[in-house]
Amino acid sequence: MFDSLNISASALTASRLRMDVTSSNIANASTTRGKFVNGVWEPYRRKMVVMEPREKAFNQVLQGELQKQTGSRTTLNGVRVTGIVDDQTPFKAVYDPANPDANAEGYVMMPNVDLSKEMVDMLSASRSYEANVTAFNTGKSMMLKALDLGR
Repeated sequence: MFDSLNISASALTASRLRMDVTSSNIANASTTRGKFVNGVWEPYRRKMVVMEPREKAFNQVLQGELQKQTGSRTTLNGVRVTGIVDDQTPFKAVYDPANPDANAEGYVMMPNVDLSKEMVDMLSASRSYEANVTAFNTGKSMMLKALDLGR
């Protein structure tokens, strides 16, 4: 009975984390000193959220559906975040010899954050969040109507 609410809740959590990570990327789009590696400052590296369905294999889903037909109960689990990974695209070199982080040639290594890409990711995560709120509220209202019918 609560499967739909649990699925929506897991997607809400994942979407919120996606928005948080994207916000962090936007906030650090010009951070030239993100991490100290081997005695040298490295620019901020863009982060990405990796998600996967909790029901991994098609065979697992198929077996669950077959069990439903025979009267057994199986639950769907929604989505889960498997990690936050660094984007390995190269940093951008910007010519700015006055910058204290400039190398001998006058270039500063800037983060690999593309603001237009981040805004698209933020919009996508926001829409996903809104859709799951709607699905959650619809499931909740259907359960309340079912309880009203039982009176």
